[in-house]
Amino acid sequence: MGKTIERIAAERGHEIVLKVTDAIASQDLSEVDIAIDFSVPQAAFTHITSCFEKGVPVVSGTTGWLEKYEAAAESCRKHDSGFIYASNFSLGVNIFFELNQKLAEMMGNFPDYSPSIEEIHHTQKLDAPSGTAITLAQQILEKSSKTSWTLEAPKEEELPITAKRVDTVPGTHVVTYASAIDTINIEHIAHSRDGFALGAVIAAEWLQHKKGVFSMKDVLF
Repeated sequence: MGKTIERIAAERGHEIVLKVTDAIASQDLSEVDIAIDFSVPQAAFTHITSCFEKGVPVVSGTTGWLEKYEAAAESCRKHDSGFIYASNFSLGVNIFFELNQKLAEMMGNFPDYSPSIEEIHHTQKLDAPSGTAITLAQQILEKSSKTSWTLEAPKEEELPITAKRVDTVPGTHVVTYASAIDTINIEHIAHSRDGFALGAVIAAEWLQHKKGVFSMKDVLF
């Protein structure tokens, strides 16, 4: 993702002044207007809050660390900075989120349909399920009788998520509502990482000079 973001940022006329692959706290960020974080779950929170402390707004697409999201958002506000986190920056996926939310609202009236989610990603993806799948699940849980999601064999009150890792698949997500009579699917298939990277760069462009905590819905809609 880092290389793809670097290429697309350059194509859009931006200069990459620093690339960091280790601890960011000791880095000189004086020439940095905005940081884009696609790192690893165990490092994301430190990267993000270190940037806020040095006056640098952050766009983050790292998943698997969200138990600390509220603390990161509070750090952003404390340091009067700007922050956008998204489980997926793709324009198509964010439209998919809107469709999923609307479908979940509709299907909440039809308990005979049982919801489930499948996600497929490349074997280098470290977290499972994907952040995108968790976002989809949260939208469904808000509108259904399900109380939580699970990767295991589901109990009646649980929403099942299936996570698969297949070679170089950029990302596929399928939401299914199945009944004894028929099945309804909505699906998003990414063909490359370019959509994720472009969305992150667009988010960074939008965030510059803004203060506060935002989402991709603020950027796109």
